[in-house]
Amino acid sequence: MQRRIPLLLTCTIAACAPVLGLVIAVSPGASAATSASASSAAAYAHALAAARAAIRHLSIGQHATDHAVGHSSRSRGLTQVQSTNWAGYADTSSTFSTVTGSWSEPAVTCGSRGTDAVFWVGIDGFTSGSVEQDGTFAECSGGNAFYFTWWEMFPTNAIQVVGSSVVPGDSITSSVVRSGTSYTLKVTDSTHPANSFSTTQSCSNCANSSAEWIAEAPSSGSVLPLANFHSWTLSGATVNSGVISSFPDDEITMVDNRGRVKAQPGSLNGGGNGFSVTWVRST
Repeated sequence: MQRRIPLLLTCTIAACAPVLGLVIAVSPGASAATSASASSAAAYAHALAAARAAIRHLSIGQHATDHAVGHSSRSRGLTQVQSTNWAGYADTSSTFSTVTGSWSEPAVTCGSRGTDAVFWVGIDGFTSGSVEQDGTFAECSGGNAFYFTWWEMFPTNAIQVVGSSVVPGDSITSSVVRSGTSYTLKVTDSTHPANSFSTTQSCSNCANSSAEWIAEAPSSGSVLPLANFHSWTLSGATVNSGVISSFPDDEITMVDNRGRVKAQPGSLNGGGNGFSVTWVRST
């Protein structure tokens, strides 16, 4: 995608609906209960299908110039950056081949304004138009929160959704590993392995100029309201043969068009390989 302040992905999501046991009605009460269960299942399936359809039209992962990024003076060896769709950290000033990170999937509260929240690690997108990224996606639909695993790869920059049974608290590890022009994108959900995947893609003209660990508000023409994820804590981050603090890094705060904070990253931990992002506002 074009270089914009972190925008990220376009997804295809696998549908999932609960399996209901067959209930034989033996009384009016039993019949009513069965009908209510069927109605609830149908509503859930409809909301999930709507979430899947919505994700197909979203963009994720680009740090775009039309989203007004602002750099301030260096402090503590890093650069403070503002973005309208990213919060987290990005490493620069090197050529990157490996990026990893782990987290416990946050629980999203679906309010009247917040719609989506995406968590990912990747190479590129911060200083280039190429993106090689993967992670988890929380989508609010019909008042419910649905959670997915996904990946995105330049040049199509289309979100590919793999798992649709992620739940809050799942233990997630995400990585992108490059060898020459070959990229292995991998997400492991050790709590619900059906959401895990590994795919190898090729890119001969990707920039490999940045590495990122990001909480994002995806876009659909413009940046969408950020769903309330409360807090996202990334740990065990590696990049090339080091950690986040091994390279010049940008601490990225998500703000609205008036400069009000939407999601605030904390400082790196003592090992330089983890941090938390706190949700502040949807828009």
